[in-house]
Amino acid sequence: MTPMRLVETAPGKFSLLLYAGTAQVDELIEELGHEPNGYFWEGVARLLVSTEAPGLDERFSFDPEADMFCAYGTDRAALEELGTLMAAAATDPARMRALITSAKADGFEFDD
Repeated sequence: MTPMRLVETAPGKFSLLLYAGTAQVDELIEELGHEPNGYFWEGVARLLVSTEAPGLDERFSFDPEADMFCAYGTDRAALEELGTLMAAAATDPARMRALITSAKADGFEFDD
């Protein structure tokens, strides 16, 4: 799940984290006109859930910051699934380019 990290913050409570600047696709994201910060990655997560994993909708919450993406909740399996989806996007330039291109065509706005 690299560069994603899943941590148990308290018994039964989990956070899925991605620190800004640690993804292999950061330069590509910038080339495509976005800032690869926590808010951008929240947009990626929301896009992936809506297009590829609608069963994850509302199974966790988001709390990004400029330097970090964070999704959290008690459903470890849902966060693991999101982490797997996001890791694929964070490490594959072709996949990230396709996501951003598709989002733009559909009018999806990243909040970066």
